Amino acid sequence: MPSVSTLTTEDPVLLVQLTDSHLFADAEGSLLGLRTADSLQQVIDLVRGEQPQVDLLLGTGDLAQDGSIAAYQRFRQLTGSLCAKACWIPGNHDNLPHMREAAVQSRLLDPVVDLGNWRITLLHSNVEQKSQGYLQDSQLQLLAQSLSEAPDRHHLICLHHHPVPVGCEWIEPIGLCNAGEFWKVVDRYPQVRGVLWGHVHQAFDQQRNGVRLLASPSTCIQFAPGSADFKVSSEAPGYRWLRLQPDGTLQTGVSRVTDFVFEPDYSANNY
Repeated sequence: MPSVSTLTTEDPVLLVQLTDSHLFADAEGSLLGLRTADSLQQVIDLVRGEQPQVDLLLGTGDLAQDGSIAAYQRFRQLTGSLCAKACWIPGNHDNLPHMREAAVQSRLLDPVVDLGNWRITLLHSNVEQKSQGYLQDSQLQLLAQSLSEAPDRHHLICLHHHPVPVGCEWIEPIGLCNAGEFWKVVDRYPQVRGVLWGHVHQAFDQQRNGVRLLASPSTCIQFAPGSADFKVSSEAPGYRWLRLQPDGTLQTGVSRVTDFVFEPDYSANNY
């Protein structure tokens, strides 16, 4: 059964996506020289200043870099200041058993959430010890069931890996390997309005058959758009907000922290 909120079908829904935080058990842990807990805190402070009422916080994978329970507990603690319902999905750096342990006595791993006139379905595309993604049959069945059971709702689908090319040659091989199977399901249901993912550490906004395709900045380091090889951008960490209207329209934007100065230390390439 989906998680259901108190919003009515006439209410707009405000979502915030925080993705690819890459936290460590050690609060001082860094990625390419950037302390990831600090950058996440900066983004959370930005959300708190810009979004007074968040209906759902989406953590779309790679919440931890080291897969430690302590890292997930830190993500839960830091994001708790937003006082919003939250849902998590795992990415390729995550450890799902540890994520489950950190989410104990919560609904953080609910796969289906009904909010207003919308249904949000959250899929697990992670493959143990692999960078690329894959949706198991159980996940494709979950998606089909979620869509078929709510034909009168507008739908947003969330996963970690990108199901379409994003324009970075080095990233394409580590996307969703069975994207074709994913789209076969999606294309059967005209009520799908958007697909949202993380993983690529950059903003992306396109359309496919009337479906909005969205990716978002990381709360830590950013990947340079259009790069052939691994390259970190100078862009600041940020988040994506999505306003889901009762009529199925979707407004969205990206917001980034200001006064951010970071020079990547490639000698410490622990990504």
